[in-house]
Amino acid sequence: MDDTKATVVREWILKAERDLASALRLLEGDPPFLDTAVYHCQQAAEKALKGFLASRDRPLRRVHDLVLLVDACTDLEASFAELAEAAEVLTPYGTAFRYPGDVSEPQPTEALEAVACARRVLDQVVRALAKSP
Repeated sequence: MDDTKATVVREWILKAERDLASALRLLEGDPPFLDTAVYHCQQAAEKALKGFLASRDRPLRRVHDLVLLVDACTDLEASFAELAEAAEVLTPYGTAFRYPGDVSEPQPTEALEAVACARRVLDQVVRALAKSP
């Protein structure tokens, strides 16, 4: 991977890591901000997946549907198929709680599941990048 592409990919992963760290901080607060935490989990997964796609020179579309992103990654590496369920869990959090009057607050168990899903996506991307040419 050339230096320019490596820099871009590192930036995507750094943003993903910060989104996940933000979600954890929001959950630790008193009171915890569950709605914002799950949003950052979705964002962490989205940015990690886009980082992987960038590493493989795939065009990055302005899409927030993690199922589509996981499918695109799976086309490149079959192991990404394991993330299908995490993508389904996280995708709605990109929009579900963003505005007043939206769906009620997520439950604490949902927020913890979102963190676990985001971590699973990020870990898979980091493993795939480590073995990329």
